[in-house]
Amino acid sequence: MKKIIFSFLIISVIISCKSPEARYPVSQNSGSYINESVARNKKLLAQEESLIKDIIAEDSTTNYIASNGGFWYFYNKKVADSVSTIKPEFGDIVNFDYHIKTLNDQTIYAEGEKPTKEYAIDQENLFSGLRDGLKLMKAGETVTFLFPSYKAFGYYGDKDKIGTNIPIKTTVTLHSIRKQDTIN
Repeated sequence: MKKIIFSFLIISVIISCKSPEARYPVSQNSGSYINESVARNKKLLAQEESLIKDIIAEDSTTNYIASNGGFWYFYNKKVADSVSTIKPEFGDIVNFDYHIKTLNDQTIYAEGEKPTKEYAIDQENLFSGLRDGLKLMKAGETVTFLFPSYKAFGYYGDKDKIGTNIPIKTTVTLHSIRKQDTIN
């Protein structure tokens, strides 16, 4: 009887010392949702860029400039290079006004509807296109930007007047630039 109990104990010890097995997920995703989303966004971007390029082609009197940031712009009022060569950099405080329209020139936010804004470059929330656009301007200039939706308010809109994936035209007047204090 002792041999049977001893054998049973040895077998129990061997079975209980087995290492744990990895648990595998019940279902596995193939990543198809992400691939579909990428394809949908590429198609949307192509449509918006085509619309902007059509607007530019129809307006032969205006000199549009393509930025490295994925948007287009033109100067309504340009400051001569000899007057001011300073452009805002990280941390500088800029004071500006802007208004927003659709690409079809329907007013979303009228001139004066948005209050004059002070903004610390790259240190506060502002939609990415305007953040990049302000860095291209000098004090006293007025510039009109054409932003595809991903550079404007994107998928979420502004949760007020601008809906999902709306490309916009924004006219910005940069009033002043205060350089960041260099004293540490």
